[in-house]
Amino acid sequence: MTVDLSPTQVVAALGVLLALLMMWRAGGRRGRRAAQAGHAASRVASLAGHVLGTAGVIVGVQWVAITYAPGSTLFWVVLGAPALITAHALTRSVTSLDAGYWRGDRR
Repeated sequence: MTVDLSPTQVVAALGVLLALLMMWRAGGRRGRRAAQAGHAASRVASLAGHVLGTAGVIVGVQWVAITYAPGSTLFWVVLGAPALITAHALTRSVTSLDAGYWRGDRR
């Protein structure tokens, strides 16, 4: 059994294979982008929960200090410590370079 293909048929077959390869690679890139978007969204939601929980604890401790120890050293420590921690975290987040979720992804 002999297969006789013209040069036009060979070029057409190679074109179809190239098109399939390009579509397969584009699907992988699209999937990676979707995963990155999902990771970013879950990260924001998780961060919001942590911020609200921590803020609630800080406000509760400060309320207790203001109510039961006004003017004492404990009063000033309880009001000053969260301010220092917040300033440190904010400064660190603003000045750091956040690498991407995927390895080697430098922005």
